[in-house]
Amino acid sequence: MEGAKFIPEGGYKQFLNENGLKGKRLGIVRHPFVEKIHDTAELAAFETHIDTCRKRAAEIVDNLKIDDVETILEPNHSGEVSIMMAEFKAAINIYLKELVDSPVRSLADIIAFNESNPELEKLTEYDQHTFIAAEKTDGLGEHEKAILEKLENLSCNGFEKLMKENELDAIVIPGSRACPLFAIGGYPAITIPAGYATDGMPFGICFGGLKGSEPKLIEISYAFEKATKVRRPPPLGGS
Repeated sequence: MEGAKFIPEGGYKQFLNENGLKGKRLGIVRHPFVEKIHDTAELAAFETHIDTCRKRAAEIVDNLKIDDVETILEPNHSGEVSIMMAEFKAAINIYLKELVDSPVRSLADIIAFNESNPELEKLTEYDQHTFIAAEKTDGLGEHEKAILEKLENLSCNGFEKLMKENELDAIVIPGSRACPLFAIGGYPAITIPAGYATDGMPFGICFGGLKGSEPKLIEISYAFEKATKVRRPPPLGGS
């Protein structure tokens, strides 16, 4: 796997540094992420957390923009969905074929099992449209390869360009709104508990970086978590 080459000697525990924010250059991309926050508590918390990072000696570069970000964030427009379907079928089939003792050996078998056990698999509640769509794909042909090239260009000319031109260690984004941004380029990201909305729903703050930047992201995230201590463990057990 490509990501394995970035694993540092000694593992990642060594990067749990409470002073990990110090000297880090963090980019804030407000459009369209912050603009989509409608909860006042989440918006206030995000601004407070940026100030916390600043007080912990991080350098904040605000109001940055990612080229073609709207296309990147819309999986159907970027082509991400098509690639995900094709790659999912190929990957799940390889995995299932390698199982030693299982009657389910392919994605087609999964679909058939679910159809035979609709109540057990809660098909009415969850359906399996994604599985069926993936099963209809036929590997990575010319169409899919063209989409992969498009996604690579979007990543290189968008996120990577932003990171390199501004010499950033990470970008900071509220919640999980940037998942497609990191997913299509294979970039690492960490989401840390950041607060609770007015309705009590927890939300997070995301730190993302270039390939191989996991050590920096762990330092940043660990230091942020230690500085804010927002998370409240949920109650466990029956009521």
